[in-house]
Amino acid sequence: MFAFAPLHSAASAAATVVTWLADALAPLAGGAATAAAIVLFTMGVRLLISPLTLAQIRGERRRTALAPEVRDLQRRHADDPARLQSELFALYRRAGASPVAGCLPALLQAPFFLVMYRLFATGDGHPGLLREELLGVPLGWHLGDGLSGPVLAVFGVLLALLLVLAWWSSRRARRAAAATGTIAGAPAEGPGAAVLGRLVPLLPFITVLVALVVPLAAVLYLVTTTGWTALEQAVLRRPQPAAIDVH
Repeated sequence: MFAFAPLHSAASAAATVVTWLADALAPLAGGAATAAAIVLFTMGVRLLISPLTLAQIRGERRRTALAPEVRDLQRRHADDPARLQSELFALYRRAGASPVAGCLPALLQAPFFLVMYRLFATGDGHPGLLREELLGVPLGWHLGDGLSGPVLAVFGVLLALLLVLAWWSSRRARRAAAATGTIAGAPAEGPGAAVLGRLVPLLPFITVLVALVVPLAAVLYLVTTTGWTALEQAVLRRPQPAAIDVH
């Protein structure tokens, strides 16, 4: 258990913040204060790590811009792998890019998401958190608990939102692939690029499957973070205006 002590401490600290937010929101949100606190806390964490997302997207854009030169090098040095690697390294170095630049920010975000999931899926650090309710449904309940009207209504609305967000994200990924020949988040080149290009548009729907088996608190987190991601992608990945050549 010692190996997980930092994670438990982080979850406890996050639970303290959520509890403080719930107390502050209680006069306005009433019985839904804890649910509202989960939403606000999730948005706060996503805002905190947004510079990492921006760095990831910048790295992807640099690699996408270099894709034609990469393909040219691969064609010219197809029979000399050592020379190809050397030329690719030199190309990325001159451009101030890296073939793995987009991966590091994503890896740095992982601990934040792990803490959030552990807090809202297990109540780690604050077991009482999952005993609070949203519209009469305890935040610790799963979709299969009770199957009463309120449970089906609350989970139904949240799952419908997740499904819409997944469809929108998948559609946007496919459109980006058609327009640029690459998939956001997938490498532009390499033996696995084609496979990832087919899989990436399907990944948003995994969130819907996860929501079927986690507690209501975690579903609230998933809806909030997925909605934030969709908005973030729409803003940060919007087409860049072409430079105007003025003579």
